[in-house]
Amino acid sequence: MTESTPVNNPSWKIWPVAFGAVVTVIVTVSVLSWLGWLSIPKTVQQAMVHDMGSQVMPFDLSLTTHIFEMTESGGIQQVIADDPNNSAQIGLIQQHIRREAMRFSQGDFSDPTSLHGADMPGVQDLAAGAAQITVEYTALPNGAQITFTTQDLPLITAIHRWFGAQLSDHGSDATYR
Repeated sequence: MTESTPVNNPSWKIWPVAFGAVVTVIVTVSVLSWLGWLSIPKTVQQAMVHDMGSQVMPFDLSLTTHIFEMTESGGIQQVIADDPNNSAQIGLIQQHIRREAMRFSQGDFSDPTSLHGADMPGVQDLAAGAAQITVEYTALPNGAQITFTTQDLPLITAIHRWFGAQLSDHGSDATYR
């Protein structure tokens, strides 16, 4: 007579533990994402903004530079052609910035939010307070600029926050002065 020994196979005991670990990771990532503690890495966000820029801006982001200057009464946003002799880019910049200045003065920030996201800092305050902000377009020899001026301190802060978000999202396509 032969005795049979039961096969000791512990793999079936591992499945509940592994399943629990996977569920825990998924729940943790979901909660952190929902709380806003997880976000797209900045380099990925900057690449997305650069690649999607042509959907909002008619000029080539890689041939231009956005310049943001925060002032005591608001700020100045410039877009300039990297090559001051590139009249095609300069014309496209001026056309776009003139249109954006008009839209911003009416509280319409749909172009930047379509590129950067509807929740970009400062935008909701700027849209709501547009009547209290002077928006002035100026053509420059190598591009164009918009000057935002207000005496309302929360709106000045909103302009600065909005500029900061754009600086961050545009990465190497933008600079601060």
